[in-house]
Amino acid sequence: MSDKKYTTTSGIEIKPLYTEAKPMDERPGEFPFTRGIQKDMYRGRLWTMRQYAGFSTAEESNKRYHYLLAQGTTGLSVAFDLPTQIGYDSDHEMADGEVGKVGVAIDSLKDIEILFDGIQLKDITTSMTINATASILLAMYIALAKKQGADLKQISGTIQNDILKEYAARGTYIYPPKPSMRLITDIFEFCSKEVPKWNTISISGYHIREAGSTAVQELAFTLANGKTYLKAALDKGLDINVFAKRLSFFFNCHNNFFEEIAKFRAARRMWAKITKGLGATDEKAQMLRFHTQTGGSTLTAQQPLNNVIRVSNQAMAAVLGGTQSLHTNGYDEALSLPTESAAKIALRTQQIIAFESGVADTVDPLAGSFFVENLTDEVEAAAWVYIDRIDAMGGSVNAIESDYMQNEIASASYQYQKEIESGERISVGVNKFTQEEEGLTEVFNIDDSIRKLQSEKLEHLRSTRNQVEVEKALQRLSEAAKGETNLMPLIIDAVEKYATLGEIADVFRACFGTY
Repeated sequence: MSDKKYTTTSGIEIKPLYTEAKPMDERPGEFPFTRGIQKDMYRGRLWTMRQYAGFSTAEESNKRYHYLLAQGTTGLSVAFDLPTQIGYDSDHEMADGEVGKVGVAIDSLKDIEILFDGIQLKDITTSMTINATASILLAMYIALAKKQGADLKQISGTIQNDILKEYAARGTYIYPPKPSMRLITDIFEFCSKEVPKWNTISISGYHIREAGSTAVQELAFTLANGKTYLKAALDKGLDINVFAKRLSFFFNCHNNFFEEIAKFRAARRMWAKITKGLGATDEKAQMLRFHTQTGGSTLTAQQPLNNVIRVSNQAMAAVLGGTQSLHTNGYDEALSLPTESAAKIALRTQQIIAFESGVADTVDPLAGSFFVENLTDEVEAAAWVYIDRIDAMGGSVNAIESDYMQNEIASASYQYQKEIESGERISVGVNKFTQEEEGLTEVFNIDDSIRKLQSEKLEHLRSTRNQVEVEKALQRLSEAAKGETNLMPLIIDAVEKYATLGEIADVFRACFGTY
């Protein structure tokens, strides 16, 4: 027998053979939800096939949304450009060179009206990947729903709204942690009363993983951040049995098939224990619901068609792990934003898994596997070690401010890169099975003329709106930000007066400072 050691990406040793597992009497849909949050899982309802898209102008992104809906996608997922994410209008000097590049440029309610033109918000669910400016984008979405005559009690979707992972892994924060947490809990409070079907935060491990973490670190740091949001809402006097039902999670899915499945199963079990420990008695408040995106950082620019297989492998793991919604990456995303043809293949991947593979026909089909059950236990145990360490530091904010999470992620990323460069870890087409490159014939490019178009729209908006009303709305918002009033109604009022995203973010910069 070989003496070679095999480990998961998190360093968990894999035995050559598993011959037993802990007795398991858990049932799907019952605490602690290791086997899934629904009794019948995909037999009752398939996961939402949600393709992440957004680029250039609202007009161009709107065309892609209509295309995706026509191809059978069942939920929209909006990518915003960097200026939108960090609170700058497209004509701001800080936006130069970035407008419309990695997502759609949104400067005001006018852009949101164009983005969803011909799409009734009451008929779809929308996920928006936005954090520091989440309150402003949600306000715009709500304002549009009101204009369409939708019942706010019925519209549904998700804002990412997870600022802690921005400090730890991604970097698109604006304000210091304390006022950022205030905006988040204001959203929790407002939506629990006014937009009760909206998922008010999607606590994201995705970007932690993209920054180079292991699977165990992704799980641990994400749930630790989740605990911090729970405690912040409890400190505000909110009922955990109400607000915890609207928290969702966003996980990555990489190539180590069984480790990823174990991670998802462990996540549900751990979150159930965390919420129960903080006082949740309603089972729906104890359930971890999550969206999955296949691993962007696993995609290679070399031999890009190989990425179709990587994405298929990851998507299958997400489904076997019990995801509630799924985005599959385009095979060309290591080179550019996805082309229409790549986006279509990505969606077809999900549809083939759903309708042809048979894996959705029974609940938690890998339950009872000696390997999967043992690996689930080991992933959970390793994640608790991190969480206990973070708790001892006083929680995620302290762990982030002391650079603990950042250093752990950087160390894991460095180790991974060393293994690639030494050949210890194989990446097909990169350090093994290489060939002379054949470039893709079609690559999606965004040119710099988008900034000029957006600037012209902004100039027209400012010359035609009621400037006095805008200034009054911004002044009311500024005064409220200095106190303890819930800011969401005032943000909605400002966007309805056509105050721009940058103007509202500047009010908060003046009141809260920057980080």
